[in-house]
Amino acid sequence: GLLGTVLGMIQSFQELEMAQGSANASVLAGGIWEALLTTAAGLLVAIPAAVGASLLSSRADAGAQRIEAAVSELMLIEDGPAAG
Repeated sequence: GLLGTVLGMIQSFQELEMAQGSANASVLAGGIWEALLTTAAGLLVAIPAAVGASLLSSRADAGAQRIEAAVSELMLIEDGPAAG
């Protein structure tokens, strides 16, 4: 992902430096291709992971709300009818 992107760009700039500023576009394209490929791979992993984390968080929140409601109901039952 991000590391591959950075490494690919470093490779491209190293090639540019070794060519003393007049590098062939095909030489630079290799590093840029690597950077774009690793960025795409990182996104393919990150997007489903973020969606999954969001779904799990929503389920956990819903479960916590159900537990809180059940505990509140049990506390009302334990207190019995209000004297009045």
